[in-house]
Amino acid sequence: MVNMNRNVNAKKVKASYSWKKQILILMVNLFMLGLVSVAIYVVIVFLQMPSLDSMLHETRPAAVIFLDKDGNELRSSNRIMGTPVSVETLPPYVWQAIIAIEDKRFFEHGPIDIRGITRAVFSNLIHGRFAAGGSSITQQTAKNVFLSREKKISRKVQELILSYWLENRFNKNQILDLYMNRVSLVGGMRGIDAAARTMFQTSANDLSIAQAAQIAAMLKAPTTYSPLRNPEKNIKRARVILQEMVRQGYISLNQARIAAKELAPAMPTKNTNIYRYWTDFVLDEVHSRIGSFDSDMLVYTTLDTDLQERITDILPEKVGVYQGAVVAMNVDGAVRAMVGGTDYQESQFNRALAMRQPGSSFKPVVYLVALENGLTPESYVNDSPFAIGDYNPKNYNERYYGDITLATAFAKSVNSVPLKLTESYGIDTVLNMAGRLGVGNKLRREYSTVLGASEMSLLDLTTIYAVIWNDGQSVRPYSITKITDSKGNILYERNPSEPIKVLTDQTIEYMKQLLNNVVQIGGTGHRAMVPGILGGKTGTSNNNRDAWFVGAIKDIVIGVWMGNDDFTPMSSKITGGTIPAEIFHDIVK
Repeated sequence: MVNMNRNVNAKKVKASYSWKKQILILMVNLFMLGLVSVAIYVVIVFLQMPSLDSMLHETRPAAVIFLDKDGNELRSSNRIMGTPVSVETLPPYVWQAIIAIEDKRFFEHGPIDIRGITRAVFSNLIHGRFAAGGSSITQQTAKNVFLSREKKISRKVQELILSYWLENRFNKNQILDLYMNRVSLVGGMRGIDAAARTMFQTSANDLSIAQAAQIAAMLKAPTTYSPLRNPEKNIKRARVILQEMVRQGYISLNQARIAAKELAPAMPTKNTNIYRYWTDFVLDEVHSRIGSFDSDMLVYTTLDTDLQERITDILPEKVGVYQGAVVAMNVDGAVRAMVGGTDYQESQFNRALAMRQPGSSFKPVVYLVALENGLTPESYVNDSPFAIGDYNPKNYNERYYGDITLATAFAKSVNSVPLKLTESYGIDTVLNMAGRLGVGNKLRREYSTVLGASEMSLLDLTTIYAVIWNDGQSVRPYSITKITDSKGNILYERNPSEPIKVLTDQTIEYMKQLLNNVVQIGGTGHRAMVPGILGGKTGTSNNNRDAWFVGAIKDIVIGVWMGNDDFTPMSSKITGGTIPAEIFHDIVK
């Protein structure tokens, strides 16, 4: 009986042991299966990743950086990154501010900071929310540089894979360089240099300790801690960064105190849209000079920033509900300002290049023919009704003055006199003169051209007057002096040819007298009168669709146009001698 009980117990023990063994084997098998599944999943995720090298050397549009005549940056096109920076070239405190707040053990741990992750987990458990992150700078680089913002397990796995790849391929300084140059902080642009230029109007190489701390403060959440949008939060976090830099031995307590006093809200950058009409125009010139390009370029332009800004302020206020444009040009052809409308954001159409009827502002071309053929400002001409075929234009106020001097006819902008002069000297002679001034091939061979019915752009018209004030020497407008690549290698440099004398000195002297009379009391352009003005000419097309004034002061010629984009008439009170002349006056006064 005893033996029977022992056998039964032995069987129970054996059965129990066998059951536990099976459970253990099952658990081991499940564990191994789990490992295999994880391994397969990791391999699948890895295979779905694009080439790591291609991600590291991503292609991007070539950036074009536009500079003004003094070498100051105006704006950039296609620029998605700031100037590259490096641990070796930056002031140490710039990258130290980043290390101090983002990953103080960066130079000590591997791709993943186990201690940091553990500390973050406990902190989050204590606070009952996600209060701290434990990602290393290597992980952040992998995430910011290569991966999307999607919150998926596969993305986290890719992040880990990339972190190990980065640490095996690059040293710590190179990873930090990559992070600083690719992190996105402002307006879709990447890199701390872009943030420095946007927030503090300086390069990353010139940041102060305080500014470096404020840039580092943005890394946690760029919008939340922006010194532009949320300066209080930014400054509060920057103070923490300064404390950490002291605690970690990067800066002294005195340096931190000085920097803390310098912490301040960022000032918004200048609205670069005021240069957009200009840079769009210049970009077309870049393509015509060097064709297509695949590397960053610096384009040195002729723009006078102060003049451009002044015109941009004045134009919208003066033209009101209408549109307007202004071109300012040195007499040698250097374009100093170009404003193609009242608001670039509302309309990108550049009206300085639009073809419109110049009206009476074309008349100097006819008078140059007369002066070249022996007339003088004191020569008498007859102002009376004129007709050729069905074409019988009238004077602006339908008033005729009879026998008057050439100077008076020009100053009062009568219509019959230039028509009669054209009849005397021939339409071809007038068109030939226009060609010598640079616009002949754009004009129609008809009498209405004499009164400005053939369309031309404001840039063309301003060029005509530049020739006059350039003492009769040919003028070819230009906007670029030099183009270089990002390393300073010259891709294009202006090599001007010698100007051609197209008008005699005597002709120029007489024409300058006529233009000066226009802005005197009694002339159509008297509202443009300012000390130092050399002269000018008004123009108004049929039904007041276009109003023009072109004048000069010192060595600058300024052309003004206003009208409607749809060619509808403006108020009958608006002529070239009213608002356009006043705009010129306000620009140069």
